[in-house]
Amino acid sequence: MQIEILPDEAAAAQRAAALIAADARAAAAARGRFCLAVSGGRTPWAMLRALAGQDLPWPAVQLFQVDERVAPAGDADRNLTHLAASLLAHAPLPPANVHALPVEAADLRAAAGVYGARLRLHAGTPPVLDLVHLGLGPDGHTASLLPGDAALAVADAEVALAGPYQGRRRLTLTYPVLNRARRVLWLVTGADKRAMLARLRAGDPTIPAGRVEPAHALVLADRAACPG
Repeated sequence: MQIEILPDEAAAAQRAAALIAADARAAAAARGRFCLAVSGGRTPWAMLRALAGQDLPWPAVQLFQVDERVAPAGDADRNLTHLAASLLAHAPLPPANVHALPVEAADLRAAAGVYGARLRLHAGTPPVLDLVHLGLGPDGHTASLLPGDAALAVADAEVALAGPYQGRRRLTLTYPVLNRARRVLWLVTGADKRAMLARLRAGDPTIPAGRVEPAHALVLADRAACPG
């Protein structure tokens, strides 16, 4: 696992956007597509707003969600709501290339299987995402892989139903998908992440984030999040 320390949250967001754009250009040149999965959070919305202004081969980008809360369309709790405002409203990404997690489905477990099939269609069997962006919760969760949740043990599916957590159930990518990614990009900002960032860097398997494969991982952190 590599780590880069940036002066502040804004600098971390800008650096992440530049790195995603570079990976997108390289993947499109090498394989004709760039499969990207993004998480939610305040700093990621700044990252995605910056990404909209970058030079990307947008028709080659296939955009997936790492996780999503079970909530109605347009709800402020939905990652998709903020993804639309920060990136989709400003970038020429074809609507057909945006793959929202189907959290409005009546049967969420079946919907998880449908999304897994979509991942396989665009990213291969088994799916290999070019870049997965992850955040780090103060409790050590990442994606919606939550402490003590049954989704932590799912090894035979790409997507699992998790929760409830903070009042919402969630659909989330599972460890097998995260751990096959060509790059995992952690964006970690704020003093409340300091303790968990130290445990992530130490590879602590007792927190969900510590079970993500570190070999192809890069952490972009601001100074506030860094111990010492």
